[in-house]
Formats: sequence, structure tokens, C-alpha cells
Amino acid sequence: MSPLENNPKLMTLPRAIARRAELKAAGKRLVLTNGCFDLLHCGHLYYLREAASLGDELWIGLNGEASVRALKGPTRPVQSDLERAYALGALPFVHGLFTFETPRLDGEIRALRPDVYAKAGDYTLDKLDPGERAALEESGTQISFLPFLPGYSTTGLIAKICAAAKAGAL
Repeated sequence: MSPLENNPKLMTLPRAIARRAELKAAGKRLVLTNGCFDLLHCGHLYYLREAASLGDELWIGLNGEASVRALKGPTRPVQSDLERAYALGALPFVHGLFTFETPRLDGEIRALRPDVYAKAGDYTLDKLDPGERAALEESGTQISFLPFLPGYSTTGLIAKICAAAKAGAL
């Protein structure tokens, strides 16, 4: 087994559903967010730390590789599911992770019924996927948009790395 596979925070969806039931029975609030998190950067870290403060546990629905390609194009993700999950799982304020291969998270939202769903401030209610938004509303989930830290994005980071390579800095 690869060390990357030994990630106690990475759960299958059935395990996540069972863990969610345990949290609910204990009266604990689950915060859910999702994304590609292809190259972890300061914008991600800032947002995830803020999201974690909204409840007792922060879980991340991590777009699987096929899902990332469908959303971001054929050159993404830069890192595999296991690499991205390992990096996110190393963060002390992330308590659980699961991957999903569909472009959207509505099925997982309905199954987990989180107390809070967090997205960065570059999103609004109107920008949320309609299926995800409907699942959140059906679940009675509070939707929180957190401050966006401008100037940080995976696309921007990739552009900087490419520019450095082109300039011979790598």
C-alpha cells in the first residue's frame, strides 16, 4: 500500500454516511464544502480554515480525476485523487474527505444532509449549480459564502509555474 493510501480522513461514501449519523446523534454540526483543490494554495487554506470555524467537523467532497477533467479541461488535474486527498488530509482543520466522479455533488448532499455548506466568496446563490442548490434546500442546509482571498487561484498558480519554466527558472 502506498503511504498516500493510508489516509484516515479519506472515506468512502457509505463510511461518510455512517460517520454523519454518528455526528448527528452526538449533536455535532457538519460543515461540507467541495472542490478540485488541484494545487493547494493560500486561497484554499484561508477559505478552508474559515469554513471549519462554522461547525464541529469540516468535510471536503473532492472532485475525482474524471470530474476535474470535465470541469477544468484535459490537462487537469495536475495531481491525482490520492495526492490531493493526502495534502488536504494533513490539514488539522479538515476532518473528513471523500471523492466523487460526477460533475456535481447533489447526490452526496442528499445522502449526508450537512448542517452547513460553505463556498468561497467568489460564489453566490445564483452561481451555485441548480441541482446542488436544490439538494441543499431540500436538506435544510445553511449555505455560507466566506470571504474570498483575491489573487490566489490554481489557474494563476499554474500560469506562474509555466512562466517560471519558460524563463528558465525551473
